[in-house]
Amino acid sequence: MGPRNRERRTGAVQSTNDSSALSKSSLAACGYVEDAFAGLLVPGTARRAPLIHRGYYVRARAVRHCVRAFLSRACALPAAPPAQILSLGAGSDSLYFRLKSAGLLARASVWEVDFPEVARRKAERIGDTPALCAFTGPFRTGDPSSALCLEGTDYRILGLDLRQLQRLQGALAAAGLDPASPTLLLAEAVLTYLEPDRAADLIAWAAQRFPRALFVVYEQMEPRDAFGQVMLQHFRRLNSPLHGLDRFPDVEAQRRRFLQAGWTACSAVDMNEFYRRFLPAEERRRVEELEPFDEFEEWHLKCSHYFILAASTGDTPPQTLVFPPSGAFSRVDPASPAGVFPARAVTGDSQGSHLKRYGHASVLVSPGVILSAGGFGEQDGRHCRVNKFHLLSRHCGFDWKDSQVCSGGTEARWDGRLYHTMTHLSDTQILVLGGRLSPVNPALGVLQLHLCGREGHNAEDLNVAITKVDLEGDSILSRWRHSTTEVSYQNQEYLFVYGGRGVVEPVLSDWHFLHERTMRWVRISVEGEVPEGRHSHSACSWQGGALIAGGLGASEEPLNSVLFLKPVSAGFLWESLDIQPPITPRYSHTAHVLNGKLLLVGGVWIHSSSVPGVTVIDLTTGLSSEYQIDTTCVPWPLMLHNHTSILLSEEQQLLLLGGGGNCFSFGTYFNPHIVTLDLSSLSAGG
Repeated sequence: MGPRNRERRTGAVQSTNDSSALSKSSLAACGYVEDAFAGLLVPGTARRAPLIHRGYYVRARAVRHCVRAFLSRACALPAAPPAQILSLGAGSDSLYFRLKSAGLLARASVWEVDFPEVARRKAERIGDTPALCAFTGPFRTGDPSSALCLEGTDYRILGLDLRQLQRLQGALAAAGLDPASPTLLLAEAVLTYLEPDRAADLIAWAAQRFPRALFVVYEQMEPRDAFGQVMLQHFRRLNSPLHGLDRFPDVEAQRRRFLQAGWTACSAVDMNEFYRRFLPAEERRRVEELEPFDEFEEWHLKCSHYFILAASTGDTPPQTLVFPPSGAFSRVDPASPAGVFPARAVTGDSQGSHLKRYGHASVLVSPGVILSAGGFGEQDGRHCRVNKFHLLSRHCGFDWKDSQVCSGGTEARWDGRLYHTMTHLSDTQILVLGGRLSPVNPALGVLQLHLCGREGHNAEDLNVAITKVDLEGDSILSRWRHSTTEVSYQNQEYLFVYGGRGVVEPVLSDWHFLHERTMRWVRISVEGEVPEGRHSHSACSWQGGALIAGGLGASEEPLNSVLFLKPVSAGFLWESLDIQPPITPRYSHTAHVLNGKLLLVGGVWIHSSSVPGVTVIDLTTGLSSEYQIDTTCVPWPLMLHNHTSILLSEEQQLLLLGGGGNCFSFGTYFNPHIVTLDLSSLSAGG
């Protein structure tokens, strides 16, 4: 890499500090953490989105957990030497001030290292801010040629390049860092910005230099799945590509990396595991109630792509010091794949399909016509709540063609709802129930869609008329992420509306029956143990009842239960199906029944590092098996959450429509193509 490119990359990496500092300031301002200093260390303010807040919150708590574990042990004995904290790539972080104000630096000191420009800027800001100087006490600043930018009694800031290890070692020694004292080295999203060989040198140098040390690292991982690919593309666009993820893609590889570099013990967990294992339930509830939130998929995916690691030298393994054993979170890895379902893109040119959206609903109107409506996606060159309908059609076995259809000449307009359900009432009528406009604004009213056009349903001839349905008990449908399933009772057809989310209740456990012919809510007896509330589950009709699988429960924990609302003479009965092996808890998937087998397609899970494919459950035996999706012939990445799917049973095919999400701060991604899965191997296998 030439000097000019290196300078550009260095500047890009430094700019990530500015963005991160604003996010941390916003985090504190919104009550996620107590930090009176973050806003003092960064110019300006910015209100971040709830998803960004959650991501930075779990990062802050993980680092806090490790720092306090180190200090509690290093400073436990009165005769112990003073403890040292060496923050690498510290940027505008307020760690020193938070520890000082909490009284945790009585027998400890902090050294910070970052690029010279960043370090000098921070030292100047501290000097210009009396509220910060009150904690540092008297300090001196170095001249422009010196690496030492600020020196106080227990706080030093140095401007150095971490790739220049000899100079780093000399400057730290000159600044009073004692390699024999208990030392915590902290690197938050730092090593991954170094070239792999330079990062390896730094890790090995630290292991040799500090015989009584704990090295805490927070950074990215899992680059190979769809979310990981979007993450990598984001940092490449910023001219600050992530290094080493191909060599060290997961927590196991990261553990080996440190052990092979000379560290005597190492432990690491992803952020989903940290959040569940090491934060008390009451603290999680507090955070989850701070702001309206409805981006669970992206939150869990973000947490599965970051880890916190603690490696130690000496006789204090991090398993006991930082990450003690706990049964609060257990891995549930799926069984080895029983087969593969080939996938291929079926529509769209190089620009992809018109159906770039998520949180929508789709319905098979007739064998050659599929209508999708609502959701958040691309429309007229911008990202917004979509109000155009999408039609996927084919004739006489030819290829599928997709087009956008507007509503016209109607008494009502599409209101921009998402996370609603659509039910096919006839070849020309579709019922829309529930949905939301925002996490605090449910979509009001029931809509009926009428497909109008000449017989044959040519895409260019169809339009959609929207009418509002006058339905008593409208408040029942003040929900989203619910399910609507057709069931039968006493030879009458009903829509079974179950679960979901609401403004008042974040998770709903109730259910209701809507008589299709009269459009009235009716009471039907349901016996059996009431299932726990859930949303983002799957539901499909089977034997006159409804199969409910997975979902997200009240504690934002994915569920693995499979339930059957079974028709009985007096109404219905809740039954829990015994599935072996048990499925990995998941949500935001879709489901279908094909030849007596329940198919769970895609979704999100947090108890396994693998990517959900298709789980196949034999409804007669209860045996489950896993099938991978072969995406060789599909433009990558393919995100299988917030999607819809349509089963073409006679053709043994499954169409996957839309999907994607807001990938943390990495941008919004929409699957560019409609994809079909070939399910014929299920029949071939019996």
